[in-house]
Amino acid sequence: MSSAETTDGGETGTRREHDQLGERAVPAEAYYGIHTLRALENFPLSGRPPHPELIRAFLSVKAAAAETNARIGALDAQVAGAIIRATDEIASGPLLAEIRVDALQGGAGTSLNMNVNEVVANRAEELLGGRRGAYVRVDPIDHVNLHQSTNDTFPTALKVAALRLLKRLEPAIARLQTAFQAQEKRWSGVVKMGRTELQDATPISFGAVFSAFADALARDRWRVFKSEERLRVVNLGGTAIGTAIAAPRDYVFGVVDTLRRLTGLPLARAENLVDATQNADAFVEVSGILKAHATNLFKISSDLRLMASGPDAGFGEIRLPAVQTGSSIMPAKVNPVIAEAVGQVALKVIGNDGLVTAAAQNGQLELNPFLPLLADAFLESLTLLEAADRMFADRCVAGLEVDVDKVAATLKGSRAIATALVGRLGHHKATELVQAAERNGRTVIDEVLIEGLIGEDDLARLISAEATTALGKR
Repeated sequence: MSSAETTDGGETGTRREHDQLGERAVPAEAYYGIHTLRALENFPLSGRPPHPELIRAFLSVKAAAAETNARIGALDAQVAGAIIRATDEIASGPLLAEIRVDALQGGAGTSLNMNVNEVVANRAEELLGGRRGAYVRVDPIDHVNLHQSTNDTFPTALKVAALRLLKRLEPAIARLQTAFQAQEKRWSGVVKMGRTELQDATPISFGAVFSAFADALARDRWRVFKSEERLRVVNLGGTAIGTAIAAPRDYVFGVVDTLRRLTGLPLARAENLVDATQNADAFVEVSGILKAHATNLFKISSDLRLMASGPDAGFGEIRLPAVQTGSSIMPAKVNPVIAEAVGQVALKVIGNDGLVTAAAQNGQLELNPFLPLLADAFLESLTLLEAADRMFADRCVAGLEVDVDKVAATLKGSRAIATALVGRLGHHKATELVQAAERNGRTVIDEVLIEGLIGEDDLARLISAEATTALGKR
């Protein structure tokens, strides 16, 4: 149990706090305590705190534990009420910044757990008429952390945070999918030259192009939606290694129910708390789904950049919204910056998946000490993907325009348009047409009309949007 006394300096000075390693001076105005102070000194790594949703999820866990402990008679109702009120205040107010340990830390997340415990305890102490650092009415360990361990609260908080972020990611993907579906409908009648291995291949409609993007995103959306099933099972109540040591049975069997009600999430207590405490494979599975979405985002954004290249010396088939000046030296240059940013997010998420995998596989025996790294990478991926999807939809895809004249000219001049005629003329005759067009300096279309092989109206139908996307020739 920590103890403290304030110096004569009061709020502008320091207070003395004790732990099992000794005594330290803590800033008198701080809501954190000696455990957090040591963590701040020990882990000057990333320079940023844990993800805010992880902190808020931790506060939800503390509120659920306090309410459950009060209900079973293990915690004074007044103390529990102050703890719950403190968690609410901290989650939505400036005191959230008092939870400031580094996102990367040793100890499997103990520093974060203790930082939360101390800030909650000090605010609850004040709510009950005490002073910061006294820990007379509310103690960080004996009360806020009652019947808990870092080893069950951290993984549970991580899953709560992930579920909340997944609920934001799914509609963001839907927004991007809808944006492409709108473009699919808008440009369904415009035919362009399709390409394979960056070489002209066969005509395709822009409707079909955008539909492929939309369908890939639809799969991502469904996979993300189903990911909830992988993360809803938590180990809260398992305490140190999943055996629920030092926790009453009523608490173990009731705390997840409380957390489910407080969060509105479909949480369930793991049947095997030992397994749920030491194994993090569920995060690897969901991270793989996030990586799949990132892969689709990179491919789609790369395709848009390529189709928009030029605009004069490249493909120039589409125009992406001009959102900022592209160069400090090249006049009038506008770059596809939104698509580029989406690609960078995708690469970051793909890299984070490797971190999640490595962190999960490095669990040892009854605990995984690398969960802070896993949490940092996993939650960052969720946040980045949501932001990228919304940005991509609103600032790029929604304002995309097709250069109909450029597309028509490119299509007419391409020898590969002969592929659309194979069904009518056969492969050998279509090949002869291409060769004749090259010899005579004409387009394939002109050569067909000159030779009288296909009538003009019939030819137009063969290379129409309907014909190029039909499933089989008629």
